[in-house]
Amino acid sequence: MSTSTLFSDEDREEIRKAVEAAEKRTSGEIVPVIVRSSASYEIALWKGAMIGVLPGLLANELIFTSSDAWGATSGFAPLSAPILMVLGALLAALVVRGLPALRRWLIPENVLVTAVHGRAQKAFLENEVFRTRERTGILLLVSLFERRVEVLGDSGINSKVSPEDWADVVSDIVMGIKSGKATAGIVSAIERCGSLLEKAGVAIRSDDENELDDSPIIED
Repeated sequence: MSTSTLFSDEDREEIRKAVEAAEKRTSGEIVPVIVRSSASYEIALWKGAMIGVLPGLLANELIFTSSDAWGATSGFAPLSAPILMVLGALLAALVVRGLPALRRWLIPENVLVTAVHGRAQKAFLENEVFRTRERTGILLLVSLFERRVEVLGDSGINSKVSPEDWADVVSDIVMGIKSGKATAGIVSAIERCGSLLEKAGVAIRSDDENELDDSPIIED
């Protein structure tokens, strides 16, 4: 299932309305970007394959050691170990690919953090979050596989809001993803963004315009 099918038209509209409402209270421009994963993480598949080699070796020992004990011989025996090792590796890699929780467990935490941060920086540029009059754009990247969120503010935001202030925004989304209520978590986080920016003095202007699209950007 693609990322786009995980969010219905109603979900998208709910997120869009949350952005619209938050931006009516502040000059900040909030851009939600939702991706299935920030990287392909081939390292997890390789680790799974390496682990799968061991059951292959064990199967070889059980099959042919048991056969030898009864005096049975086979022309297949010399090739059995490498064949069963390869089969074990392939099967394990398929299992890892199909189980996101297992795949996450096999990926070092620092690799996940680096991948999500890099994806957020890329999304910031791709979606031109910097294209506001007073540099008040905010990227809200939600990376579903990693269950991680990255908030990147432009210079007009960062001068008034510290990175630590975004902790509750991130927490809202992460808890929503973990509980299977991603849309509700994102909406809550956007509402919190509006309150935080309003409190920090990122005031609405009399001639304020909607400079960036309010609709969420959802990518596979």
